[in-house]
Amino acid sequence: MNEQDVVGLANSTLVFGARGGGRSGRYSVKVEANAPEHSVLPPQPRYPTNIAYNSTPGNGASQLLIETNNILSHPTGPEYQLLVGEGTYRLRDDLLLATPHIHPSEIPIQSQNPLATILNPPTAGTKLSLVSIPSSKPHNQLYKLQNAIGVLSSSVQSSVIKESSSEPRSSGDSDALRGGALATPYIYDQTSTPAFGEGNTSLISPSGPKRRKPKSNINKSSSSFLSRAVIHDSLSKRLQEHGGGGNYAFANINRSFQWLDLMDPLKAESLTKLLFTRAHPLCHDVNQITKSSSHLDVIIGFSSADIIWYEPFSQKYGRLNKNGVINPSPVSDIRWIPGSDNLFLAAHMDGSLVVYDKEKEDAPFVAEEIGGSSGSEKSNGDSALHVSKSVNSKNQRFNPVSCWNLSNQKINAFSFSPDSKHLAVVSEDGSLRIVDYLKEELLDLYTSYYGGFTCVCWSPDGKYALTGGQDDLVSIWSLSECRIVARCQGHHSWVSAVAFDPWSGDERNYRFGSVGEDCRLLLWDFSEGMLHRPKAASVRHRGSISSYVPRNRGESQATSRLRSNSNVTSMSADDDSVVNHPVVSRARTANLPPVMSKIVDEDPLCWLRFQEDSIITSCISGMFRIFGAD
Repeated sequence: MNEQDVVGLANSTLVFGARGGGRSGRYSVKVEANAPEHSVLPPQPRYPTNIAYNSTPGNGASQLLIETNNILSHPTGPEYQLLVGEGTYRLRDDLLLATPHIHPSEIPIQSQNPLATILNPPTAGTKLSLVSIPSSKPHNQLYKLQNAIGVLSSSVQSSVIKESSSEPRSSGDSDALRGGALATPYIYDQTSTPAFGEGNTSLISPSGPKRRKPKSNINKSSSSFLSRAVIHDSLSKRLQEHGGGGNYAFANINRSFQWLDLMDPLKAESLTKLLFTRAHPLCHDVNQITKSSSHLDVIIGFSSADIIWYEPFSQKYGRLNKNGVINPSPVSDIRWIPGSDNLFLAAHMDGSLVVYDKEKEDAPFVAEEIGGSSGSEKSNGDSALHVSKSVNSKNQRFNPVSCWNLSNQKINAFSFSPDSKHLAVVSEDGSLRIVDYLKEELLDLYTSYYGGFTCVCWSPDGKYALTGGQDDLVSIWSLSECRIVARCQGHHSWVSAVAFDPWSGDERNYRFGSVGEDCRLLLWDFSEGMLHRPKAASVRHRGSISSYVPRNRGESQATSRLRSNSNVTSMSADDDSVVNHPVVSRARTANLPPVMSKIVDEDPLCWLRFQEDSIITSCISGMFRIFGAD
């Protein structure tokens, strides 16, 4: 470099800009001439600096905090396309959520050694809760955010799960209809489904039918749990532009929680962003029953065991299970109970399921004495459902409403059945439990091929359940026949999320997808005719089960053989409350190949959702992508 080049460089400005989707650490450099001397600019910081947090306001001025922004891009090219049988999905939006810096009070993780005896704090990748509110103004709906659930015809029984294997199958089961290729998925007629805790007058809200909002104002909060709230300057204007409606998404990333407007061209600018102190949001859900153009009920579960009830329009919140007063373990999954305005179910990492009422106060919880003993147990062993407090209890002044202990290991996920009568729960001990949560009874227990289950969902008609696990497999379970019908091999690492597509297929054909830590999105198609046993299963071996034979629940022990390393213990032979199903070898189970497999992100994926005209995925680093159909 000669002297002239040095002088030219000194009179130029280096401008750093993110490229390739805006990931941190990737910057392109360009030189702008005729800039003032000594004006070399560093790149905008990815995280706020600790100096801003530690500084104290002076002369009445607020602290100056460096804010990072979400980055929206629209990359094109064949690597951003999904080719499936019905057409092509192209990447429509690529939104990277800004990751906040750790709070100064947080203890930094010194080592990521997987063999360390000290467990790292629980974390979760970016997950979304979607909600659609009809608008008074006409617009093109980008997403129809009904739950991916189906409907049964009027001749079909409201539940396809038999209370006993000996019960005859309903004649209408085979005629169950799916949303399939219809414009919108059908939904179950739940008028015949009783409400959770129906008949217990102690559960009636003291406010009656009047809808209540949380008490604490986020803008005026002095709580040390909430670090800061960043509200968009034009929040009211942006909400009014949609005539009171909108398609919204709530997303967690690190210790922040964002409210996004997916219809707005400025969707990268969050409507609100909440930052918490030493607590990470792990899961969240929006109540689809109470939603309106001026009200939303959002619940958020945290790594600190706290639960926040958040109303974004009024910017108010309430805090439940404060400092773990009811259950001190982190919240791994959380859902509103179907059809309820106030009640929601939270899965804690100690293996407990707890029902909370958003309007009730908390109190230190002690297991109630039921039938002369502390709690009641539906069966023997680790596979029992232990009721520490029943929904039928008259002591309903404080939370919890109900509490069940299912496992001595972490519950990873749960899902309500489309008919709102059953609950599918998967846990780290490698078990899939089917629970009649209305009666607080455990019905069936299935075991994984290897390792724990990580995710679960129901088919739109309620006939099948999907599980993904640490064995890199997706399993299809027929709950009406009480058996596994297929294992789906295609992932190269743990499966993190599974979901059915209610807009594809017909009454006998199904489409579902899965994402995993291998950064892959896989699509699968199957029909009832494909779910036959392989030829090897037709050969009878000593001590094996050559075909599915319905059994009475009292006969389950005679034929059940669990893995030697299973943490699930079998029930006694005279126990007729739970069917403990044996592990079926892979040679005796149908193998389903994927119809599409593609790496869609650079980081492990953790969430998946199908919409009428799009597929949405998200990863652990805060990137979520919307693939739109042509």
